[in-house]
Amino acid sequence: MARLRDAGRFTALRARQAGRLVRDVLVRNRPAQIAVYRGYGSSIRAYLHGRTLAKPSYSTAAAGDPAWRNLLNTYRRARSNPIAHALVRVEFNGSSQVVTADDEGFFSHWLAIPPSDAPSHGWRDASVELVSPVPGSRAVTARAQVLVPHAAAAFGVISDLDDTVIQSRVTNFLQAARTVMFGNALTRLPFEGVAEFYHALNRGRDTGAENPVFYVSSSPWNLYDVIEDFLAVQGIPHGPLLLRDWDFSPRSLSSHAHHAHKGDAIREILGTYPSLPFILIGDSGQQDPEIYHRIVHEYPDRIVAVYIRDVVRTPERERAISALAQEVEIAGSSLLLVHDTRAAAAHAAARGWIADDEVEAVEREAAADSGAAPGKKPAPA
Repeated sequence: MARLRDAGRFTALRARQAGRLVRDVLVRNRPAQIAVYRGYGSSIRAYLHGRTLAKPSYSTAAAGDPAWRNLLNTYRRARSNPIAHALVRVEFNGSSQVVTADDEGFFSHWLAIPPSDAPSHGWRDASVELVSPVPGSRAVTARAQVLVPHAAAAFGVISDLDDTVIQSRVTNFLQAARTVMFGNALTRLPFEGVAEFYHALNRGRDTGAENPVFYVSSSPWNLYDVIEDFLAVQGIPHGPLLLRDWDFSPRSLSSHAHHAHKGDAIREILGTYPSLPFILIGDSGQQDPEIYHRIVHEYPDRIVAVYIRDVVRTPERERAISALAQEVEIAGSSLLLVHDTRAAAAHAAARGWIADDEVEAVEREAAADSGAAPGKKPAPA
């Protein structure tokens, strides 16, 4: 039996080595690329992140793409060929540092900024350059964007994506898989009124400064470009996207990994802006209420409201969230389980976070999104 186990381990090792060899050959024969992700920062530091990989071969999405083409593009995204342990130079606002990517090509770094070089607010440009492996005759570079919120921002927003902004049906595995595998950025649908509500939160009320919006999701980094394109097509405010690496191990796919990723990302944002209050937005399908409930208790007086979109609608789940809401209220905040975007907008207007007329604007867009009124053309099913 021991010999059989040893033989199995040897076979698995040889298979992994063969896989790495094939991947290395593919990488050597395709141009390198740096995929950069939107970062965020403050007056003293900036978070830059991305991935080094062989240039992907999937095509740009079109509304009329057949299902087989979307499936092929999904497969090619999942089979991305990373450049492991690459060295990249990140530069932002006069500060520079060489960082090392991990074995999947991912790199991330908090770049310290001298007080004399504090960046102005808004979206600021950063640059990334591949240092090693040495590219061919042409340098491999990329431009990243870093969000530096205005000092006068009234609050920030941290939002989930799947079943909060995007209709993903993650509570049904087969439906979620079909949505991801056979769709693209132009076929996926937002929840009604989301774009107008998020713009209202982004504009705020009477401060003249935009409130930052962050997106924290357990979706894989391989879908970053799909999500970015979706936000642009649907007119939803851009913000830093903090996704997750999926290695398809039992640990990576567990609910604990989901909790850890979201909780850690939210804590990092809150720590970067210690004087800024936040609104958290999620859904009832996974563990957003539980994660946000913990954040409220860890950061008293920092979370002014939690909005949870009800996508499950079972008595058991509603009772569980109602119990969490009571504890959140005792902690000095509020957790609302809402059936539609208008309910969240009405609460935000009542609290003075958005203008009163924004509620009607959300209603109008929701009607347009659902096809009940002229306006947006809904994406194909």
